[in-house]
Amino acid sequence: MGTWNIGNQWGQMDDSEAFATVRCAFEHGMNLFDTAESYGIPNGMSEQRLGAAVAGIRHRVYIVTKIGHWGKRTGQGVPKTTVDMIRLCAHASLHRLQSDYADVILCHEGNLEDPAIYLEAFGLLQKQGKVRAYGISTNNLDVLKRFNAHNTCSVVEVDYSLLNRAPEAEYLPYCRQHGIAVLIRGPLAMGLLSGKYSADTKFTDEIRSTWHETDDGQAAYARRVTAVDNLKAKLKAGDDMVIAALRYTFSHPVNPVTIPGAKSPTQAIVNARAGNRTLTDEEKRAMVGLLEQAP
Repeated sequence: MGTWNIGNQWGQMDDSEAFATVRCAFEHGMNLFDTAESYGIPNGMSEQRLGAAVAGIRHRVYIVTKIGHWGKRTGQGVPKTTVDMIRLCAHASLHRLQSDYADVILCHEGNLEDPAIYLEAFGLLQKQGKVRAYGISTNNLDVLKRFNAHNTCSVVEVDYSLLNRAPEAEYLPYCRQHGIAVLIRGPLAMGLLSGKYSADTKFTDEIRSTWHETDDGQAAYARRVTAVDNLKAKLKAGDDMVIAALRYTFSHPVNPVTIPGAKSPTQAIVNARAGNRTLTDEEKRAMVGLLEQAP
């Protein structure tokens, strides 16, 4: 489960609803939770709520968090220019998570030129038992290769979905070749692959409202909605489409872990239902074929 959604940036929710969503996901078989230091209004709210929700079951779940954007959204980003600053942010994350360690910690700077400071800091945190594995969240293969220059990158997080299959060309094969575990974010294309939205939909949450700010952005949104509409020839909008879209992402040969977000226990249950099987190659080809139909 991705927990960006429980931090108020995707719409307001209270602590009890966040707690119920995380616990419901866990009770239905989801045992990995992804967050980041910057997720939430205020910053860190996602980590705080996740930490409270897994209290008592921490030893039964895996937590992934990310460092790289603390304070940027609110006007004063913490500089990530020394090993100590990375360590400072990591310890702050652990405090909010109410945990002595993170199972995975990722660099959250997807266009990072020089990873040296992160690599040194993450290596030190790992030796100290504060981090079990580390890596980077990036869609850029060159950035990933720089981060993995010494073959120490264990985990990568990348945007991948039926609407964004670009990683299939080179990115995912590289991960498979180098034994890098893959986390999939955006598997539902920020909700579009639920099939519930039209070209006339106007989003008001902090994240998706930006799609409507320019003519180009609105046009791109409309194109993606049209592609999703083609899926409705085979899949019903709602639960059926969500489950199929999630299955598509973790049916890749690299065996990714997919982390769909959820804002309610109901959504968490639907997401969990996807996990009982993978898609066959024939099923995957059929879905791609529907997406690529002419309007």
